[in-house]
Amino acid sequence: MFCRPALITLLLIGLSGCTTSQVTSPTLYQRLGGEAGVHDIVTDFLINVADDPRIVGYFAHTNIDYLAGSLAQYFCDISDGPCTYQGPSMALAHQHMGLTDASFNALVDNLQKALMAQDIDMGARNALLGRLAPQYSDVMRDQ
Repeated sequence: MFCRPALITLLLIGLSGCTTSQVTSPTLYQRLGGEAGVHDIVTDFLINVADDPRIVGYFAHTNIDYLAGSLAQYFCDISDGPCTYQGPSMALAHQHMGLTDASFNALVDNLQKALMAQDIDMGARNALLGRLAPQYSDVMRDQ
């Protein structure tokens, strides 16, 4: 028979093995659905923008295929995916566009709609928007 202190020690040693295993959380990229999910988010986002009279004019002379690829690569990069964004800086890409706070907010609204249409959970939506938010000053520079 074991005495009580020995039994407690054995239980603690056995349980400590359970607590040392590491559970890895999925990356934001994985939470967005990986490559296919990011592609679908970008596609929905651009459709929303095209249907939005408040901002569609900003994209009248834009190569949409190039924009879609750049956005997908950018979202992949900032969400810890296996991509490295190789496009222009946000300041360069948006210079002289004449964006307003209202147009910027419309873009965010359209991205939110795309994320919700893809059933991205609120935590992942907020995480992505949180990673995009610091770009506001570069996007709106010289506006």
